[in-house]
Amino acid sequence: MGGRGRYATAIALVAAAALTLSGCARDTGGGGGAAQGGECERTAPPSVPAASAQPEPEAPKADASRLKVGLAYDIGGRGDASFNDAAAAGLDRAVAELGLQKANTREATAQAGESEDAGTSRLRQLAQAGFNPVVAVGFNYATGVKTVATEFPNVQFAIVDDDTVQLPNVKPLVFAEEQGSFLVGAAAALKTTTCKVGFIGGVDNPLIQKFDAGYKQGAEAVAPSIDVESAYISPAGDFTGFNDATRATEIASGQYDGGADIAFAAAGQSNQGVFAAAQTAQKKAIGVDSDQYNSPQLAQVRDTIMTSMIKRVDVAVYDYINAVAGNTVAQLPDRFDLKNNGVGYSTSGGQVDDIVPQLEAYKAAIIAGQIQVKSTK
Repeated sequence: MGGRGRYATAIALVAAAALTLSGCARDTGGGGGAAQGGECERTAPPSVPAASAQPEPEAPKADASRLKVGLAYDIGGRGDASFNDAAAAGLDRAVAELGLQKANTREATAQAGESEDAGTSRLRQLAQAGFNPVVAVGFNYATGVKTVATEFPNVQFAIVDDDTVQLPNVKPLVFAEEQGSFLVGAAAALKTTTCKVGFIGGVDNPLIQKFDAGYKQGAEAVAPSIDVESAYISPAGDFTGFNDATRATEIASGQYDGGADIAFAAAGQSNQGVFAAAQTAQKKAIGVDSDQYNSPQLAQVRDTIMTSMIKRVDVAVYDYINAVAGNTVAQLPDRFDLKNNGVGYSTSGGQVDDIVPQLEAYKAAIIAGQIQVKSTK
């Protein structure tokens, strides 16, 4: 989606959309739930005054030319077309806009199957080499951040997706994933022709359950009788689900065969398996974290990607580097959400252009507090 300075309501168009959608029903195909009844009733989108739904202004740009910034990626690193690439984009933006010198950055990547100590060592090496701040990308670094931040109290650390480390030199970068997921759930409910949609999570843990919960709530806000089928690639504690495209293809194929015509994948690199299944079944999928339609690695399956739930790790990393440079870390938000452009949805490819007014209406209602999105089902 666009920058923070844009108003996100499209109120005039929403009114017309409400008249079109209210009471609308579509023919449905096979599957369970409402699909068996042959109808998927849609409700009208909310109406919210534009003044109550304005995003927060962007912080002034600081001079980061003197910083040395280290980034420790999760498995997959730069080029994963998802979570890590979003973090990389934030670093690249700091280089482009804040004067951060590329030569004063260093990137390191976790390897599949490595021990927790390996992550700790990676962070320690960055701190020892004089990088400050150090950004840890992913909750798997929580123990390492706590250990190394204690050893290096004068080095500033940030960690994405974890808020358990309570140290004065550690800033958590966490998100309202459920809010962005609500919007793509609404998109799925507006676009489905079978009244059945799917969700595929990488790992059955509280973080990914937030995506699941928001998606389901958004879909049901639009179509109360919609059938939302959820599945996870691996159980809690087993992180292979983020890097198992084969299993993701199997699960997605089962959902499509069962009547779902759209599936939201929140599974890291495993998303590629969902997209492959969607292409084979001639169905649609929803990406996650980055705008996956525009990922070069996914060019062959891009037409299956209806939209993506944007988790703006790039915004969080950029804002953090900017805050360190300007000595304003304490002013960063506790959570990156719709109001501060921390989450959202993509429109690349034009497949949701016709429903943007409705999605913007729901977005405005969430920002204004009219809709409270749950983080658990």
